[in-house]
Amino acid sequence: MNLTMSIRKIALTVLAAVAVSVPLFAQQPPNADLFGDILGGKKAKIAVPDFHGSGEAEKLMPTFNKVLWDELSGAGLFDMVPKTMLPPSNPQRPQDFKPAGASGSGDGYWLTDWTSPPVTANYLAFGYTGLQNNQMVLFGWLYNVTQPLASAQVIGKIYIGPVTEDGARQVAREFAADILKQFGFASLSGSRVFFVSNRSGEKQIWVMDYDGSNQRRFAPDADLCTMPSVSPDGTKLAFTRLSRAGSEIRVHATDTGRRLPFLNPNASMNAQLSFFPDRDAVVFASKVGGFAQIHTSRPDGGNLRRLSGTRAIEVEPKINPKTGSEIVFVSGRMGPQQIYKMNVEGADVGLLTSGEGEASNPSWHPEGKHIAFAWTRGYEPGNWNIFVMDVATRKYVQLTHGRGRNENPSWAPDGRHIVFASNRNGTMQIYSMLADGTDVRQLTSAGRNEMPVWSKQ
Repeated sequence: MNLTMSIRKIALTVLAAVAVSVPLFAQQPPNADLFGDILGGKKAKIAVPDFHGSGEAEKLMPTFNKVLWDELSGAGLFDMVPKTMLPPSNPQRPQDFKPAGASGSGDGYWLTDWTSPPVTANYLAFGYTGLQNNQMVLFGWLYNVTQPLASAQVIGKIYIGPVTEDGARQVAREFAADILKQFGFASLSGSRVFFVSNRSGEKQIWVMDYDGSNQRRFAPDADLCTMPSVSPDGTKLAFTRLSRAGSEIRVHATDTGRRLPFLNPNASMNAQLSFFPDRDAVVFASKVGGFAQIHTSRPDGGNLRRLSGTRAIEVEPKINPKTGSEIVFVSGRMGPQQIYKMNVEGADVGLLTSGEGEASNPSWHPEGKHIAFAWTRGYEPGNWNIFVMDVATRKYVQLTHGRGRNENPSWAPDGRHIVFASNRNGTMQIYSMLADGTDVRQLTSAGRNEMPVWSKQ
């Protein structure tokens, strides 16, 4: 293998496909129903004033307040009331509230101060921090301010962490997680993003927390490592290691970094492994017998079986994480690379994308009904954008627009966020966004970073 060849060419170039006419699906307008299915309906309006602390805890409150705000606003569940619209004061304890009918209002100590314009909130998060036994203690409350004062409390809880910046982040995330839980959603806290970075010289696998913090190298290797993928339970990471002898698959435990056994087939290319969610098997691309095709095996590489058999490159297999019964993959069997679907026996093959442009990087939503992917539809080759498709109806929406090259989307465990790579600001970096394309946040900045995958842990 020529190591100067780009990863995309290694994985996706069609070597011997004959271009034929492809029937196009009807072009779909942006479909709000897709966003409704994924993100839900109307958002609750929540006010989150700045918390204060006593003693040494006060120095940590800027960190606490930023993390709490970011956790709640980033969830995409709430309409966040701008802090400039909040009353001049806010309660720190339930005892600070004035009962209905008491004289005066407008300073923040009556529930009506939070339900009336300009705030008009449904919920209020408030509290304070202090020190106890050399620990930071958060007293946090969530009130439904549309209810009478006696029944307004939704959460009233104590959180404890070290008196450090990390401790402030910890208690803020725990409080935010409890708030999200009240609305039926799990926090992303504890999840991680694996990605490829060249910041240490050679391309290697790196890992960071879901919000871009704590970036570090994972399982350092002497050769170029790329194309990471993670098991549905988040316990295993696979990636492709490139050397002068070709490419091979490596599998590691995500908790310790320990290498796990995997017997690569005797081929110049083995790459892009995907894990079954419900049985003792994996699927990957291999050049056994010539063209890169889709194969399945046991998790250790044994019992190899070929699923596809065309005279074109077929790569990037991704197993439905919900059902384990479907595989989406990239193929050039009808010309430019497109996304297809088949069952786990290699039958019932169907074209998902329309045949326009080039499509790649499919990623299943955790509920197994939607995929995110990269597509050049409507653009010159090489200009990619992120799309989301309902696999059953083939209806799709475009999430990124006119902001450079956007590729390699991967769903968060909550099914509401997507991480992806983009060169919109000059160099390829990792970003996250909500599933409707809003709330885009840059997560990396050092070196060139690409091919992110979101892991449960």
